[in-house]
Amino acid sequence: MPRSERNPWIAFTALCACFFMIMLDSTIVTVTIPSMLSGLHANLNQIIWVNSVYLLANTVPLLLTGRLGDRFGPKRVLLVGLVVFTGASLWCGLARSPGELIAARAVQGLGAAAMTPQTLAFISRLFPADRRRTPITIWGAVAGVAIITGPVLGGLLVQRLDWRWIFLLNVPLGLASLAIALVFLPDWLPRMRARFDVPGAVLASAGLFLVVFGVQNGQHYHWGPVFGPVAVPHLIGLGVALLAGFVVWQRRARTEPLLPPYLFRGGSFGSANLTHAALGFATTGMFLPLVIYLQTVLGLSALQCSLLTAPMAAAAALGAAVGGRAWNRLAARHFVMFGLATLAVGTIGLAIQAEPDTAPLVLVPGLVVAGLGIGCVYSPLTNAAMAGVPGDLVGAASGVFNTARQVGGVLGSAASGVLLQVGIAVAVPVAAREHAERLPYQYREEFVDGITRAANTASQFSGTPEVPAEVPRAAVEHLRLVATDAFHLGFTNAAKATLVLPVVVLILGMISAAGLREPARPAALPVPR
Repeated sequence: MPRSERNPWIAFTALCACFFMIMLDSTIVTVTIPSMLSGLHANLNQIIWVNSVYLLANTVPLLLTGRLGDRFGPKRVLLVGLVVFTGASLWCGLARSPGELIAARAVQGLGAAAMTPQTLAFISRLFPADRRRTPITIWGAVAGVAIITGPVLGGLLVQRLDWRWIFLLNVPLGLASLAIALVFLPDWLPRMRARFDVPGAVLASAGLFLVVFGVQNGQHYHWGPVFGPVAVPHLIGLGVALLAGFVVWQRRARTEPLLPPYLFRGGSFGSANLTHAALGFATTGMFLPLVIYLQTVLGLSALQCSLLTAPMAAAAALGAAVGGRAWNRLAARHFVMFGLATLAVGTIGLAIQAEPDTAPLVLVPGLVVAGLGIGCVYSPLTNAAMAGVPGDLVGAASGVFNTARQVGGVLGSAASGVLLQVGIAVAVPVAAREHAERLPYQYREEFVDGITRAANTASQFSGTPEVPAEVPRAAVEHLRLVATDAFHLGFTNAAKATLVLPVVVLILGMISAAGLREPARPAALPVPR
C-alpha cells in the first residue's frame, strides 16, 4: 500500500507547507516597502510592482496549470513548481536592483501558479468525500493565517535581519517540502490526457496582463501614452476585449476548455468564485495603505508594526477553527457572509480610528475583528466551491477557484496602489494649504509648492521637502514641524479614503455569497492505478 494511502496526513502536511509559502509571499512584501525603497533606491511604483508582478504571474497561468495537473499528474506539476519557486526565492534574496527583483518575483509567481491548483486537487484525491471537511478546513485556515502572517513575519525579519530574508526564508522551507513531497505524495497519472486549449490560454493571459498593467501603471503614465500613440486606456480596453473573447471562445472551443462551462451549471461554483475574488481584492487591497500608514505616519518600526498586527493573525486562526466546526451545522453562505461582514466592520473601524496622532494600540480591536472575519471565510467557501465538482474536473475547478482569488488580489493591489497615489497627490496639497496658515505669509506659497512636489515623487514616503535656503535659521525647525504635520495629515486622509474601497468590494462579495447553496455529494473519484 502506498505511503500516502496509509497516512495521507503526512502528504497533506507537504501540501499545506507549499500553500502557506504561496499565500505568505502575496502579503509579506507590504511591511518591507520602506526598507526596499531605501535599500534598492527604488520609487513607489517599482516597489508596488514587486508585489503586483508576483500576483500577476501567479494568476495568469492558473487556468493552464490546473489542466497541466489533469494531463501530467498533480505531483509532477507541483514538484516542478516547487523547484522553480524555491530557486526564484533565492534569486529574490540576492537581487541588487528593482528590475532584477521584479524579474525574480515574476519567476517566483510562475512557480506558485504551478503549485496552487495541485494542492486543492490533491485534497480531493487523498481524502474520500466523507472525510474531506477537516482537511479543507485546515487548508482554508492555512490560507487565512498565511495572508495575515505575511506582514507580521516580514516585520520581524526586516527588523532583526534584512528585507532580503523575507525571500530567503522560503529556501529551507521549500527544500523540506520538496523532500516530503517526493517521498509521500502519490504519483497519480490520468487515464485520459486532456488536450490543451492554446487559443484560450493566449486570450486569458494577454487579457489579464493588459488590464492589470494598465490599472497598475495608470498613475505612473498620467493615464496617457505608454509607447507611441498607445495610451493606458487603450491597453485596458484591449485587455477587456480579449477577456470577453476568451469567455466566448470557452463556450465554443472543441478542445478541453480552460474554463469548463459545466462547472457553472447550477450549484454554487459561480457564486463561490465571485466571492473568492472579492475576498482576494479586499485582503490584498487593505494591507498597502494600512502598513505604510503605520510606518510612515505613526512612525512604527517594521518589528513594532508586525507585533501590532500579530493579534490579527491570531484572530484569523481562531476564526478558522471556529468556522471549521460551525459550518458543519450552519449553511455555508451564512458563515461566509458573516465573515465578510466582520472583515468589513474591522476595516471600517481601522479607517475611522486612523489619525496622525492615533495611539497604535487603539487600532488593535479593528485588526482583531478583521482577522476574525478573514479566518471565518476560507473553509466554508472552499467547500461550497469544490464539494460538488466531478472527479475529472478537480484540477480545472481548482485552477478556476484559485484564479478568482488571485485576480481579485491583483486588482486589489493595483487599484489600492493607484488610489493611494492619487489620494496623496490630492490630500497632501490640501493639508499643506491648511497648515500654511501657521507660517509667515512670505513662506506660504513656496511651502505648499514644496509639499506638493514631494507628494508626487518617491520622497512622499521618506520625509519632507527641503527647507528653502533663505528661511532664517530660527524658523527652520518650526517650518519642518509644520511640513511634517501637513504631510502626515494628507497621507492619513489618503489612506483612510483608500480603505473604503475594500469595504465596497466586500459588500459586493456578500451579495454574491447569498447565492451559495449547500453542495450535493461530490461525484465519486476514479481510483488511481
